[in-house]
Parts: sequence; structure tokens; C-alpha cells
Amino acid sequence: MDVAKAAHTATLTLTDILAARERIRGSLYLSPCSRSEMLSRITGLQVYLKLENLQMTGSFKERGALNRIALLTADQAARGVVAASAGNHAQGVAHHATQRGIRSVIVMPLTTPLVKVTATRNFGAEVVLFGANYDEACTEATRLCEEQGMTFIHPFDDAVVMAGQGTIALELLEQIDNLEAVVVPIGGGGLIGGIACAIKESNPKIRVIGVQTSRLPSMAEAIKAHHPVTLEPATTIADGIAVRRAGDVTFPVVEKYVDEIVTVDEDEIASAILTLLEREKTLAEGAGATALAAVLQGRTSLAPNTRTAVLVCGGNIDVTLLARIIERGLVQDGRLIRLRIHLLDRPGALTDLTRLIASHRANIVDTLYNRAYYGVNLGDTTIDITMETRGREQVEELLAALTAEGYRHSRVI
Repeated sequence: MDVAKAAHTATLTLTDILAARERIRGSLYLSPCSRSEMLSRITGLQVYLKLENLQMTGSFKERGALNRIALLTADQAARGVVAASAGNHAQGVAHHATQRGIRSVIVMPLTTPLVKVTATRNFGAEVVLFGANYDEACTEATRLCEEQGMTFIHPFDDAVVMAGQGTIALELLEQIDNLEAVVVPIGGGGLIGGIACAIKESNPKIRVIGVQTSRLPSMAEAIKAHHPVTLEPATTIADGIAVRRAGDVTFPVVEKYVDEIVTVDEDEIASAILTLLEREKTLAEGAGATALAAVLQGRTSLAPNTRTAVLVCGGNIDVTLLARIIERGLVQDGRLIRLRIHLLDRPGALTDLTRLIASHRANIVDTLYNRAYYGVNLGDTTIDITMETRGREQVEELLAALTAEGYRHSRVI
């Protein structure tokens, strides 16, 4: 049987994961997993962050890709590999194929951000842009695979790939004494499937909790239906786990070993990204922050003080998206606020207003005058003022002071 087919249909075991660790040990970074005092205080758990975002390609994906590449026969290696991916899997396959002198072709959707296309090419892959989404790119990758006799490397629905991802769990068991729970993002199920198998076969008492975006809870829906189901397309900042259908290979593993699956929404993911950046000095992409989002929001059923590993599985985020997430997070925290204030259109009116704002230690970062809109009376004006503050308490003090001085004001949402 072809290795690709055998890997696809094989049953995952702890032995497979232990073998994968020996196979890939010398080619991967042993990512740190240290206790976060700050996050432990915030959540009431003992939180340990497993920083897979520090891998060479910025995510855990290279573990599974490398394990799959390492098992190629000489003939398969000579013919090359092909994959479909919008980012992390692409880079993992490209990097480790190039390291071994193996040709790699990666099919990426036409909508893939340029930074990810460039990164994949820089790792040595031939990039083919095709289709409006992953499904269409995958169809083209399959066609190329059959046409050119290459080996297809699936991003998650492959027992060999799952075994590679499961090596993370073996590290966690060594890095955290008396580990009690692991919280893991879920897309197609390859990551949590590998981790859950290794954890439960090593110590069944350790809880394994999966987290999905509420926009595409494909694995959660599969568990309810007892078989994979296909969801309607949806956009999410957690694009790395934006999978419409759970894997046929991964689903039974997840159903067997995972204790609980919860979901988080877009704002909660964005807040977790900001928390990691600000409190832990760690950059995570949307998918990489979903596990922490669930912990921060108290979505899990974990008891207080549980020794919990939280996986930060990737850090490849577009800088423009990051800028928007930071700004939005500041708004939600009350540290960035925009007020619309009515003024008399006379000399000195603005000076009086800014003096009041300065007395409450708010910093003005932007202003916009308007005399014709928002129901402004003749002889009056409105000004939209964007300010930096220390938080909600300071904002409430400033609003009270404006009201006391007779200013009509409202928040601009």
C-alpha cells in the first residue's frame, strides 16, 4: 500500500507518537513551557504557556509535516511533495522538505496574504495560487499530486501528521510536574488528536479540553452528530483553525480522548492576543490565542488551581490585522475612547475644553471638527476627540467632569 494511504487509514497509538519524537527530535526546537504568574492570578488556575509560536516556521505545524516527510521512501522523496495550505502548514512542509533536498509544491488560495506567500517561497517551496478558499486549493493540490506522481501531505487528516503533533504532549508531561489539564485549539483535529492520544494513554486522569472559534465549530458539531459534518463558510481572525469539516481520521481520535470542547468569539480571541502581547510579551495569531481566550473567559469546567498547560500554537499574524486588534482591544478596555462634544463656536472654546481634558490626565491623539452635521445649531460646532486614558475609571471621571461643566457629549462607537 502507498505510504500516504497507509498513513491516512492507520490508527494512532502512543507508540506512533513516541516513534515520531525520536524521528524528529534533532530537527525541532524544544519550545519552552513556563508558568505565568500573571495569568495564573487572573484565571485562578496554575497556567503554563507552551510556546509553539517560537518554532522556526512560527507554529507547531512543522512537527507533523516533518514526521510525514521523514517517512517518505527514496522514490517518493525523489518525486517531491505537495500540500494545500493558507499559511502555517505550507511553511512547515516547505522548510523541512527543503532541508532534505526534496521538491515541494504548495497550493495556496488566491486570497492568501502576501506575507504568507512570500514566507513559504522563502522556505524553498514552489507556490501555486489557486482558488477562492482552502477547499478549492486542496482540489488543485490533489490534481497536481496525481498528475505529477507526488506525495500529498495533509495538514491534519493523517495519522502520521497527528503523531508528529502529539510529540508536544510528551514534552508537556516532562516540563510540568503533576500536570492536570491541557487546553488546545481545534481546527481539523490533528493537533488535539495527537496531544489527546499521548496524554490519555500516558495518564488518563489529565483532562484534555479543545477550543474552537464560535464562527466554525466543526469538531464540536461533529461530536454532537457523532460524525463529521460540513459547515457553511465563515470568516474569523482565527484563520489557522477555520476548518469547515472535522477530519475523518481525526474525528474518532478526538471523540475517544477529548473531555470537553468549548467555543470563543472573535472579541475574546482578540483580547487574548492583546493579553499575550502586553502581559507576556508573546505574539500569537488568532488560532494561537484561542486556548488562552477560553481560559481567560472561564469557558472550561476546570476547578480553581488546576495545573493547566495552555497551548500557544502559532504566531504568524499579519501586522495590519495585529494593529487593528490592538486598537480594538484598547477601545474595549477603555484605554482609547472617542467622544463627540458640542461647543460654542467662539474663540477660546477649544482651549477651555482641552484644559479640562488635560486636568484629568487624558491624552488627545486625534480631533475632527464639524459644523454642518449631527444636528449642530448655527453658532455651535461639534468636535470628535480621540483620547488615550488609563482605563474605564478615568473615563467615567472625565465624563462626569464634562457634564458638570455643561458640555453635551456622547461616545462615538
